This record gives sequence, structure tokens and C-alpha cells, in this order.
Amino acid sequence: MRFAANLLLILCLQIPLSAQESDMQTLIDTICIQDALFESDELFEICLNGNIRELFKDRRDDASYHPILLTYKLASGKIDSLNIRVKTRGNFRRKRENCKTPPLLLNFDSVQIQSNDLFAGQGKIKLVTPCVDHKYVLREYLIYKVYQLISANSFNVRLVKLCFEDAVKGKMMVDQYSILLENQNILANRLRSQLFKRVNTKPQRTIKQEFLNMAVFQYLIGNTDWSIQYRHNIKLIHIKDKNGLISIPYDFDHAGLVNAPYAKPAEELQMNTVRQRRYRGYCIEDMREFQPTFDLFNSLKADIYAIYTNNFLLEESYLKQTLKYLDEFYQTINNPKMAAKAFQYPCDPRGTGNVVIKGLK
Repeated sequence: MRFAANLLLILCLQIPLSAQESDMQTLIDTICIQDALFESDELFEICLNGNIRELFKDRRDDASYHPILLTYKLASGKIDSLNIRVKTRGNFRRKRENCKTPPLLLNFDSVQIQSNDLFAGQGKIKLVTPCVDHKYVLREYLIYKVYQLISANSFNVRLVKLCFEDAVKGKMMVDQYSILLENQNILANRLRSQLFKRVNTKPQRTIKQEFLNMAVFQYLIGNTDWSIQYRHNIKLIHIKDKNGLISIPYDFDHAGLVNAPYAKPAEELQMNTVRQRRYRGYCIEDMREFQPTFDLFNSLKADIYAIYTNNFLLEESYLKQTLKYLDEFYQTINNPKMAAKAFQYPCDPRGTGNVVIKGLK
């Protein structure tokens, strides 16, 4: 568990603060309730019951909410259910021609939930569902866990085993790995920050060290499907007393480390495959500025590898490929000539380093 999470847990367990600090206590209590869902990596089961066929058919930009009974079962054996509203969401994965099962938005706003319930305080939660095979969702989940090692400014996630039960047709789809993704407003609240929603913001406006850590991480996982300028698969936050913005990445299904069959690099990047790495930060000619980031990744090497070697859900062939892919990254950052070639790519006027990815929005 990260240091920030440990600190929060200590605060959650403390006796109440003094009256002069009541506002802070209220904030801590709220965050403690909201973090209950994500404080464990324990896999648990969720089932969505309702008119699933109609839910999946409604993939419009202005999709409606549909009444759904959510039932969840923890490893402890506890079973509970909530009547919630659910709608389809997303861009690429929402389109029927791309994914059989669309990603969903679970809405708990109209539900009376006890403060000790797992979903208390959540409001709306994104559910990342399997597009073609749930093994790719598991791979994407592990990338979130890797970034949590890199930065405390990262999304909380929870891996679940998902089933759908169509109350009309009586059909059921079971045992699909899916991801619950922390609400962006709860993320900002937890980090004592504000969401920054302006577009066309230059990457240079972000805090340089935080940005380099994030951009090199994107290179590590082989992800080019992001941009600061259009906030494409990036959330920007501003923390009081911090001079600059912080970029928080999400949505990694087009990363080479996931290697989903539908994932392709943007044509403008002139790349052959998502497994090909391409650094997409801005031009920094002095390689010494990258050294603190390289040092960070080297210090975390054993922990990053352990995320994969300690996961018994992965296929053996994928694990072998992944360890080789990680080896190639570490070979690059620890070889000055290879590192300069890779990370000074945005400085090459003949390359595609300055292409901005807008996304589908």
C-alpha cells in the first residue's frame, strides 16, 4: 500500500480531531468512507440484473440510465444488493463495431446507502468491462497498479469478477474480469486538489518532474494514446501551493503492454504496432533532466516486476512476453545512447514527436 494510503488509514482510525479542526475531520471522514471500496485488492463478485439487452443497445452519445439490480459478494461471504441506475459510456469501446460489451457508468446517487456499505459515498463509478476478452481487462488493471507505484497522484482501481443476468431473456454472462475506476471528483477531493478542465494547455504548464515520471511511464507501457493538450486519457489537477498542474493518466487499453487485438497507433504517428514504443513528451535536449525519473524507475524495478510475477491470474505466455518487454525498457533507460535516441525523439523536426492526439471526443 502506498504511503498516502497508509497515512489516510491512520487518520481514519484516529480519535476525532479537536473542535478547531472539525472541517478537516469532516473531510477525512468523507474520504475514509469513499476509499473503503478501494482500500483492498481483494477480488469480489458483482452481478448486474435487469434488461441487459436494452442497456447494451443504448449506445447513443446521450444514452439513458436503466434500472439495474446490483448484487455483490465479498470473499467473506457477505452478499448485498442495491437498486441503482446504469448507462453505457465511453468513446471507442462504446461503439458496437469495436466492443461487444460497452463500458458502463454505475450511478448510486439515488440510493440510500449505509455509511459502512462498500459503495457509500461513491456517487458515480466507471465500470471498465471486457471488450473482446477479459484477459485484456486484467492486463489494464495491472498497469493502474504499476502507476500507483510511480505516483501517489493516481487513480484508485478495484478488480472485480462481473456477471450480467438479463431479467427478460434469462441469459447470464459470468466470470468476466472488470475494473471499478475511482470517480474523478473523489480523486480530486482525496488529493486536496481541483480538476483543471481547460483544453489546449501546453504540457510545459505541468510540474516538470511529475510530467516526466508520467510520460516515461507511458513509454514503459508502450502507450501513445494520450495528450495533455486535449486532456485525452489524462486528468489534470491543480493542487494549492503547487506551481503547476499534475497530469494523471488513465484508460490504457491501447497500450503495448495490454496488446489488445483492436488497438492500433494513430495514423499520424506512423507506427506499425502498439508494441512499438514512442516517447511522446515535449522536447528536452539535456538528458540530465531525465535522470531523477530513471533513478525512480530503477528503484522500483523489483516492485514493478513483482506486480506481474506475483499475479497467478496471468497466462504463462503473457507473463514471459511482459518480462521481456520490461527488460527492453530497463535496457533503454540505463544505456545513455539508447536513452538519448528514445527520449529526445520529440526534438527531431523530421519525426512525429509533436503530433497531438485529440481522441474521439
